[in-house]
Amino acid sequence: MTTEENNRISTTRRRILQGAGLGSLSGLWPFSAAGARKTTRDVYGELGIRPVVNFQGTYTTIGASKQAPELFEAQAEAARHYVVLEELQDAIGRRISALVGCEDAMVSSGTAGAIAIGTYACVAGTDLKKIQQLPDISGMKSEVIIQKIHRNGYDHAIRTAGVKIVEVEGAEQLEKAINPKTAMIYMLGGTTGDWAWKDQNHVEVPAVLAISKPAGVPLMVDAANMLPPWKNIQDLGALGVDLICTSGGKHISGPQCSGLLAGRKDLIQAAWMNSNPHSASSGRPMKVGREEMVALWLAVERYAKLDFKAIDKRAMKQADALEREFKKIRGLRTSRVPFERTRRVHRIAVEWDEAELGITTGEFKKQLLEGEPRIVVAGNPRQGVQFTVFMNDPGDEQVAARRVREIFGKA
Repeated sequence: MTTEENNRISTTRRRILQGAGLGSLSGLWPFSAAGARKTTRDVYGELGIRPVVNFQGTYTTIGASKQAPELFEAQAEAARHYVVLEELQDAIGRRISALVGCEDAMVSSGTAGAIAIGTYACVAGTDLKKIQQLPDISGMKSEVIIQKIHRNGYDHAIRTAGVKIVEVEGAEQLEKAINPKTAMIYMLGGTTGDWAWKDQNHVEVPAVLAISKPAGVPLMVDAANMLPPWKNIQDLGALGVDLICTSGGKHISGPQCSGLLAGRKDLIQAAWMNSNPHSASSGRPMKVGREEMVALWLAVERYAKLDFKAIDKRAMKQADALEREFKKIRGLRTSRVPFERTRRVHRIAVEWDEAELGITTGEFKKQLLEGEPRIVVAGNPRQGVQFTVFMNDPGDEQVAARRVREIFGKA
């Protein structure tokens, strides 16, 4: 990126933040679209689609999160100019890696994209012949070690490299599984329900690093479920995790399609060679545009300055108010779902006797989705639903309480 372009984007960013009282980032309601410039065009209405109120969580299927409104103008500015993508990548990588506390970083196509190109980097490196050969891994390292309880649908991104997954349980098995074929070790930094990991022979990140570092095997941590706060990502950087993957379009509130890969400089450079814009790479289809790169850089700068205690206090206040209203409704039983190991997500489980109240869980969710406004919620393991209070606008809890009263008032 040239000095002139850098200055232009910096000027744009300052103008955005100073406008409409946005100079103090920590004072924002961080996930509301209220600060966005209103348009007269109802694009969803034109398509016959009604938006939803989100009490499900940061799920890609419903948009994951609302992009921070102060990013829109900078994103549009980035789209107005041609730029050498590698220069942009290098400049943004330096900015973001400084915030993480690691050697280098790059913008990816979501966490799954980061996992995929990070795996390619560990398997093929910067060898052009090997990069072009993937997913045929003949003559390359061909195994990735994963703790059994860390297997998940997203590790399909690892398998796109053609590698074999080696499942282990406990530190002893992990250490014994390392061999000359081992390309990397993958693990989740956290996930929903991970409070139970302590009873499942789980090996924590520092203990894994104590095994992987002497063996010269890179450790990749999927940190998509470790936000907030930002310090969780910085802690991984401080520990020397080789590759850190996280989403840019969830709690960070960057573009939904964006993600972040951070860590060792040699591996980030290899990931870049294995991804867009390099046409002969397996990661070429996972294209990231200049607009997403710029927007995620600014989103991370914004996110790192947020007051996460204040954000949690607001969410807790909303959850408390919602639960109080639910307790007033005849036949409903409420409880709080335990917090995860690395972050606080306020979830209210709502259960009832379906025969007594004459409404099934499926019917209840259907009425929420088809009503006005439309509301989406998460499932509950036993019966009923969960209301996830995580990135809601002010007043969402009042809307949800009203709709639940209406539905059960007719039951």
